[in-house]
Amino acid sequence: MSRNSLRQVLQFVFCAFAAAVVFSSAYADEESPEEQVVQMEPVEVVASPIVEGNLVNEYGSQVTVVTEEQIEDLNAQDLPAALRRTPGVVISRHNPVGSFGGGEGGSIFIRGMGGSRPGAEIQTLVDGVPKFVSVWTHPLMDVLSVDPVEKIEVYKGAQPVLFGNMAFGAVNLTTKKMEEEGFYTKLEGAYGSYDTWVEVLEHGGKVKKFDYYLVQSYRKSHGHRDDADGELQEYFARVGYELSEDWDIDLLLNHTNNWADDPGAEDENPPPDGTFKTDDYFTVATLSHEYDWTKGYVKLYLEDGDIDWVDQFNEGTSLNTDDTLTDYRNYGVRVRETVEPWDGTEILVGLDVDNISGEVDLISPPVPESHFDEETFRIVAPYVALSHIIGSKDDLYVVPSAGFRYMDHSEFDDEWAPQAGLVLGCKNTELHGFYSRGVNYPGMFVTVQEEIFLPGENQSEELTAEVLDHFELGISHSLDEKVKADVTYFYDDGKDRIVVSPPPPFPPVLENIGDFRTRGVEGTLTMFPIPELSLFAGFTYLDADPNDLPFAPDWTASAGLNYRFLAKFQLSMDALYLDEHFATSRGRTEGTVNTEKVGSVFLLNAKLAYDFSIPSWNAEGYVYVAGENLTDTDYEFKPDYPMPGINGMVGVALIF
Repeated sequence: MSRNSLRQVLQFVFCAFAAAVVFSSAYADEESPEEQVVQMEPVEVVASPIVEGNLVNEYGSQVTVVTEEQIEDLNAQDLPAALRRTPGVVISRHNPVGSFGGGEGGSIFIRGMGGSRPGAEIQTLVDGVPKFVSVWTHPLMDVLSVDPVEKIEVYKGAQPVLFGNMAFGAVNLTTKKMEEEGFYTKLEGAYGSYDTWVEVLEHGGKVKKFDYYLVQSYRKSHGHRDDADGELQEYFARVGYELSEDWDIDLLLNHTNNWADDPGAEDENPPPDGTFKTDDYFTVATLSHEYDWTKGYVKLYLEDGDIDWVDQFNEGTSLNTDDTLTDYRNYGVRVRETVEPWDGTEILVGLDVDNISGEVDLISPPVPESHFDEETFRIVAPYVALSHIIGSKDDLYVVPSAGFRYMDHSEFDDEWAPQAGLVLGCKNTELHGFYSRGVNYPGMFVTVQEEIFLPGENQSEELTAEVLDHFELGISHSLDEKVKADVTYFYDDGKDRIVVSPPPPFPPVLENIGDFRTRGVEGTLTMFPIPELSLFAGFTYLDADPNDLPFAPDWTASAGLNYRFLAKFQLSMDALYLDEHFATSRGRTEGTVNTEKVGSVFLLNAKLAYDFSIPSWNAEGYVYVAGENLTDTDYEFKPDYPMPGINGMVGVALIF
């Protein structure tokens, strides 16, 4: 389908929607109040657009939640798309399907955090278990599929107690589980611009004490440019059994197999940089219990994956002959217990034992092959936190909290990471304050760099952890569950960043000499003026020092709506404004200045769905048309990597 044809189709669809709204409103005005009451069908309250909302947990930290419904309404095909409108989150990508690498080709950044490569400051987790590439110490978006996800929790400040190392920010994906007796099946198929295909199959069941949930999905696209193609495969299984009224066991198995090509810069300088392939196996076994006064779990986990970055461009030979082959393994145990010894008091205790392992082969003809032998880092980390509510949430209340985590690293010095919070509330108004110290240990990449890239004895064992002091202060207020607004001020002070100090003197060495600071204000507004309509708006202002931090625009703003009309139709719309900003990963060399920027952008997306039922099949479903970049804006997330213009997708889902 040509762009002009697609534009005409999308314009027709949304003009038809506008006409339907006007017609239905006019028809309603002609009826008497009595007639309206008699003929009105039950109204489904729609979910909030973009995010479910911000909440403050029992430790005084603000968390943003995105649910399965919001992911569906956004027509999000991967994690960056699911979080693209979350205030404070900036994404990068350059292919419609598939993330190329872990940096500009596909990643997420939170209030200026997460821009370092190699390494990162944002921890990604699945059901509370870390999931990232051990060798290069950063997450990969393609191994974090959104298809099995029930909700996404975004933590925008350092989280030492809950998540520990590498958590200057955190994103936790909670997976689906059958909670009710019976069976559920969903089959979805879609086709879109650039020969994009989507297929998702879900099936779950619960029979007495046994439950299971299965997900399989496939996505493929030729992309909007030559060599912008990609493919994602997801296989997920979760099986559970109730040992007793209070005890459960659960086994999660997840396999992803993906690849994405690099289309290269628009001016072909540099040219395309090969294909990025990932193959990941992830297993979590959980024993959990829940009584009236205590609950907890023991999780055993193993992640085993491969990254094959092949046919990279060799600047010396001007040929695509280089390969980087990475094997990574993460495994360990996580134990957590939450005790409520009396009303209003919560004590959290836990122990994490995380093993981080991997090896690398570098092939760059005519230079001889380089090999990094497998190494293993181990972090043993006990933690504790206490919170207590004074008063009643129906009136006036105060919730003080405090906690800390102690981290014993097999290669580097031990670290303490404290946090403290205070929540003051009066009915519908709540004020919160939170302080935390984040710890980011030197990743395995420092050893790789020392052995392969840096000459001489660099003595990486003398490095210490990067640290971040995080402060936030916020207030929220709600009106009769129809309006909720919140504003938060935040300040982050990062120090001891690991960088390469170049000669003189020779040789170059890794040192803890970098620092940075960010501060800003973030606000959101959620409204439900009528049951059929929900509205959302959010903004983030960020002031960064140094001012060339990547993916840290001064201003970002997002807005969205969900509107259900004529009983069976639902319209979901979302918009985004991004200020101009620097947009290449922050290098780890002292004195490096980021000079590459992308311009400001306004994006508008929409999805129109129609619900239907098939009584003879005992099934229901919906058909939909979705459009992205409806204003046909020229924009980039990475310099000289233009993103798609106006594009669309049509799909159908059946639910049994």
